[in-house]
Amino acid sequence: MPIIPDDKDWTWVLSTPCPECGFDAATVTPATVPGSVLNMLPRWRAVLRRQDVDIRPNEHTWSPLEYACHVRDVFTLFDQRLGLMLREEDARFADWDQDKAAIDGNYSAADPAEVSTQLLSEGEQIAASFAGVSESEWPRTGVRSNGSTFTVLTFSQYFLHDVVHHLHDVDG
Repeated sequence: MPIIPDDKDWTWVLSTPCPECGFDAATVTPATVPGSVLNMLPRWRAVLRRQDVDIRPNEHTWSPLEYACHVRDVFTLFDQRLGLMLREEDARFADWDQDKAAIDGNYSAADPAEVSTQLLSEGEQIAASFAGVSESEWPRTGVRSNGSTFTVLTFSQYFLHDVVHHLHDVDG
């Protein structure tokens, strides 16, 4: 079943609360991200224990398993990008096509138990990385391939929205 690619620019969540999931970026700093991520990991792992975890709700929406694979990969990607921002001035992020990643990674056929273990590991890693960010590093910048510029502060907000929103997607 084909998935309709999500080509929306979600950076608007940095200035306006998300009406779908209720996320408010104004409540997030790099210092609050670790606890938020660690608190969501048990919920994500519970999603992966569902009997219908690999069933899509319709032909154009990812299954909970596919969303969990995506979040696992978001943890990895954003951890790499955070490291880049902390090492380089005006870090540049390579393009990442999440839909291609889902196909190439065969998300729909993944083993939920393996994904659960990987998601936990990657989630703990990015939580630790954000825990190591000092307040003096929050203004450091990175630029996405579409030209969107983030500070470490706005990057943390954008990242956390992705994780919260997708948990809302699979719980909704």
